[in-house]
Amino acid sequence: MSDAKIQPNDSDVDAFLASVDNEKRRTDAKTVIDMMTRITGWQARMWGKTMVGFGAYDYVYESGHSGRAMMVGLSPRKGSLAIYIMPGFKPFVELMAKLGKHKTGKSCLYVNKLEDIDLAVLEDLIAGSVDIMKDRHSWAEA
Repeated sequence: MSDAKIQPNDSDVDAFLASVDNEKRRTDAKTVIDMMTRITGWQARMWGKTMVGFGAYDYVYESGHSGRAMMVGLSPRKGSLAIYIMPGFKPFVELMAKLGKHKTGKSCLYVNKLEDIDLAVLEDLIAGSVDIMKDRHSWAEA
């Protein structure tokens, strides 16, 4: 497998969170990390310098490019909390309609603050995402 730019590492998750300047973003990140820990049963790990991830899956594209990525994770960015839903959002149309105020990218859910969304729906989204990734890929706790 090729080396991806973002790899799991042994950096301290709590130290990273303590370095997040925006107190609200830091608190929301801790809430989502607790949620992901409970849902997955896995411990949070740093992926690169700014991403907190859970689990890992191996992928191979038709081009032959391969690598390893987190199963689910987040990054407390300056503009929003980015939550990584790796299978994307097509499998979750009904949940996304009930989630609340958010934006999406290909596999990123952007939330300004957790009060803007329904946390029970977010839990279902995270759990469903991990289930899909486990069905599709070879995976590990990380």
